[in-house]
Amino acid sequence: MTEEMQAEPKPAGLDGDPVEFAVMTEIGIISQLAENLFQSHLPKGMTVAQFSVLNHLLRLEVQETISELASAMQVTQPTMSSTVRKLEDKGLVELVHEQDDRRIRRVAVTAAGAGCRNNAVASLAPMAEILRQNMPPSIWRDILPQLNEIRVFLDKMRD
Repeated sequence: MTEEMQAEPKPAGLDGDPVEFAVMTEIGIISQLAENLFQSHLPKGMTVAQFSVLNHLLRLEVQETISELASAMQVTQPTMSSTVRKLEDKGLVELVHEQDDRRIRRVAVTAAGAGCRNNAVASLAPMAEILRQNMPPSIWRDILPQLNEIRVFLDKMRD
């Protein structure tokens, strides 16, 4: 472990802060650290935003409009349009007209997009190995249900 990893960590909040605030601060810090680490292991030319769109659509097994994707990712519609356009230019997604209303187009992951997502996950293997070597698997297994519960609750709050 590095010297910084061995140093006594500072709490996520200040004395007297509500525990909920401290937890959200901790999650925010983890998110920043994880995103930067994740980005450094993604295939050349792929951004975390692009990966997130592929992963979202594949994880939920859906096709969504750009508006739906923008809402899910909590970004503006122009930002999502740009991300989808870049994925489309790479052949990783395609825009599919809805049969009942051809004005509506849904973003669908192509076979190449699914392969790219899977290759991106595989490219994270060295990072995952470092995590396994430095933190026991039980930490990851034990915290996942609580993080899932927090995510689901916060997602419901934004509706």
